[in-house]
Amino acid sequence: MADRPDFNAKAVLVGDRIDIRSWKGGEPLASYPLTVGVPGGGAAVLFRYGVVVLFDVTEPEETAFLEQIAPLVGNRFPPPETEETEIHIDPRALEGMHGDRICLVNDDVERLQIVADVLSKSVILAFYEARIAGSFDRIEPLALELQRGGRVTGKSKELVRHIGAMLLSEHLMVGRVAVSEKPELLWTRPELEGLFIRLEDEFEIKERHDALGSKLHLISHTAQTLTQLEQTRRSLRLELYIVLLIVAEIVIMLYEVFLRHP
Repeated sequence: MADRPDFNAKAVLVGDRIDIRSWKGGEPLASYPLTVGVPGGGAAVLFRYGVVVLFDVTEPEETAFLEQIAPLVGNRFPPPETEETEIHIDPRALEGMHGDRICLVNDDVERLQIVADVLSKSVILAFYEARIAGSFDRIEPLALELQRGGRVTGKSKELVRHIGAMLLSEHLMVGRVAVSEKPELLWTRPELEGLFIRLEDEFEIKERHDALGSKLHLISHTAQTLTQLEQTRRSLRLELYIVLLIVAEIVIMLYEVFLRHP
């Protein structure tokens, strides 16, 4: 890192996952999470759930580094979600968020990894918060349709399938991120737990994760309800066909008995 008290930190959600095991860009600065030097200066922390956190990296250096790791990224996002903040180094400061910047007593790798852990979770929560908001906008017309007509149309059924696919991907993603878990680094550096807790509280990681879980549950319940309604309608239709077949068979039998054999 550059020998100056202020530098930037930027979290970038580049895709669904990063194949960290395939990293061949040189000797890492640290592992768990993988921390590497960025050509031209600065450092980057890579997370397997698709987030890169860059420290003291200029825009050209960021572009070049993201292109370097592109082969490791699965399902790249064309417009990546980002979150930025400033880092201030002050050996006498209480570590944590002060105003709109994070204060640290020094810029050692372990402290940057703690900051990266919180920023990575914050940016991925922001990404799914936006997707969930879009899903709620799609669900509202379904509720109105059910209220007015009491049935689910073909277009709605396609939306139910879309919601189901989205729920599956998001449950997998949330499980992979393990938002509610503390970083493994704290097992070896327990003195950094205070910094982690203060940053986690400042970025409202737990509260946002709980709210996201509640919304996912509501969307899942809605999709399940609509699916059950559609299955019930199909069952009623099938029962009607069976009744019609029975009536037709009775009519044929009556014809045979009374008309063909008087």
